[in-house]
Amino acid sequence: MVETILIVLIVLAFAFDYTNGFHDSANAIATVVSTRALSPRMALAMAAFLNIVGAFFTTRVAATVGQGIVPPGAVNEKVILAALLGAISWNLATWYFGLPSSSSHALIGGIAGAGLFSVGYKVVNWGTICFKVLTPAVWSAMLGFGLSFAFMVILNHAFF
Repeated sequence: MVETILIVLIVLAFAFDYTNGFHDSANAIATVVSTRALSPRMALAMAAFLNIVGAFFTTRVAATVGQGIVPPGAVNEKVILAALLGAISWNLATWYFGLPSSSSHALIGGIAGAGLFSVGYKVVNWGTICFKVLTPAVWSAMLGFGLSFAFMVILNHAFF
């Protein structure tokens, strides 16, 4: 029985990784392909290469997902199963409807939701979710908007 659950979890982990690959790669290359800055083949090759490089560059996101959201002692096979099924479902739904979404955030939500349901409210590290997930998501969008606006104003004054 334990071997069967382990095999199912490994298969689901690969399924999540697969949906992560086509989901996040599509989000990453949509702009350069739609503007014809790169061909689809070149954009996919670039995304694949940079995903591999990123995996070797840092493991901070993996550490946060693996230990920061729910303590490892509160995680069992059912929590992992529910987290993976939730993240895969979210990835497939947002991919199907063409909604941009982060697979990492889907997994974080799956782990938090499964831990919340399995153990209770206090098991989720809300500080980590607030300061390592939500705050950077909001600030990165605001910073990107602000910097792109400033760059547009500079270019507009320089050339017009």
